[in-house]
Amino acid sequence: MPEVKGSLLVIDDEPEIRDTLETLLTLEGYQVELASNAQAGLERLERKPFDLVLLDVALPDRSGLDLLGDVRAANPALPVVMITAYGSVESAVEAMRRGASNYVTKPWDNEKLLAEIATLVSRQRLVEENRELKRALKQRYNFSQIIGKSEPMQKVFDLVSQVAPTRATVLIQGESGTGKELIAKAIHASSPRADRLFVPVNTGSLPVDLLESTLFGHVRGAFTSAVASKKGLFEVADHGTLFFDEIGTVGIETQTKLLRVLQEREFTALGSTETVKVDVRVLAATNVDLEQLVKEAKFRDDLYYRLNVIAVHLPPLRQRKEDIPMLCEHFFQKYCDENSRPLRRFSAEALRVLLDYDWPGNVRELENAVERAVILSSDTDVGPELLPEQLRRSGKKAWGLWPALWSEKNGDAKVSLFDIMEDCERRIITEMLERTHGNQTEAAERFSIPLSTLNQKIKRLNIEVKKKREGNHH
Repeated sequence: MPEVKGSLLVIDDEPEIRDTLETLLTLEGYQVELASNAQAGLERLERKPFDLVLLDVALPDRSGLDLLGDVRAANPALPVVMITAYGSVESAVEAMRRGASNYVTKPWDNEKLLAEIATLVSRQRLVEENRELKRALKQRYNFSQIIGKSEPMQKVFDLVSQVAPTRATVLIQGESGTGKELIAKAIHASSPRADRLFVPVNTGSLPVDLLESTLFGHVRGAFTSAVASKKGLFEVADHGTLFFDEIGTVGIETQTKLLRVLQEREFTALGSTETVKVDVRVLAATNVDLEQLVKEAKFRDDLYYRLNVIAVHLPPLRQRKEDIPMLCEHFFQKYCDENSRPLRRFSAEALRVLLDYDWPGNVRELENAVERAVILSSDTDVGPELLPEQLRRSGKKAWGLWPALWSEKNGDAKVSLFDIMEDCERRIITEMLERTHGNQTEAAERFSIPLSTLNQKIKRLNIEVKKKREGNHH
């Protein structure tokens, strides 16, 4: 079956005109719908999208020019070609003034009409594809789509929403696997530079000489293997965003050149004397303590302060365990779709193991566990036996800490995820309060949450704070 070139709507009250256009356009490969008046045309436009409208100026129920205004208001990008009577120049001029893409006069030249329609439809398709691509990219990397309802993640989202529209340099700090590059992409996608390139560079994987050539480019003959000139990533990312992953691995010499680009917004390619000016927003990520590297003279303090204009701290997964069920649901959806499997979920028992584990590999480790479960599972409910061995070992150690509610009272019956989460939260807070001898201020600091939030949780979960008085007198 031949590919449809586009979907067209013809609005004209003359049956002969409608029949002629339908035959001509259908033979050319277009899908054509017809309407004999303005009201019928509007109804069809409301029901489905079209790539172009052919609209007669004179319609029985209202003026085609008035209808043109409604069409343009509803869809400003939709091409509209007006059909006018021979010699009606005034109508044609008025139609163009009101936003028509073009006009044809009766009788028309078939070849010219088909060429004009082909041009407009092709342009409309390109505009729509570009719009869909931008929408998809924004949805994929928009920070509101990053999974996390916990208080630490909400703070990250609030900060990202503030800094994204600016050109400020952002330093994203967090352990491996916490999603630093995802946050960087979200900042870029929510910025005025979203239509330009986002260029990531993993500085830890490149040797010093290759890193400088990669960042700043080189001219032919700059070094032995430089047989041709090559642009660096700073030039490639001009007017866009350059993301440095593992910025702490950059050598001192490269740090000096990097500082100059950030300060002066210009650089010189290897082997060249010519200065290149660029407009690049820099985002950087690190899983090491840059302040400590500064103290050890392994990282320039002026570069650190230049990078650390805005600091985004990503919490490890062990500090936001309430996000685990949502993350599991997200990754199950992703990997079940990729592998054409029915949607899976973790059983209550498996979920307990996940909530007990400390996740040294963070979200990346959780994602791998879910992908493994999708590949190995044959049932909708995924039990703990399909979790990686290190999780199962952790689960066995922690199993006795769970209240008998789940094993004795419920047996194999279904249990509420909300109850499981509350029980997990209650146990974690109780354990922390025992460690801090009932000192709620110290417990809140260890959890990286405000004291008021901890107090609210203690009241909501009916947690008895033991040794509180004794601890406060220490």
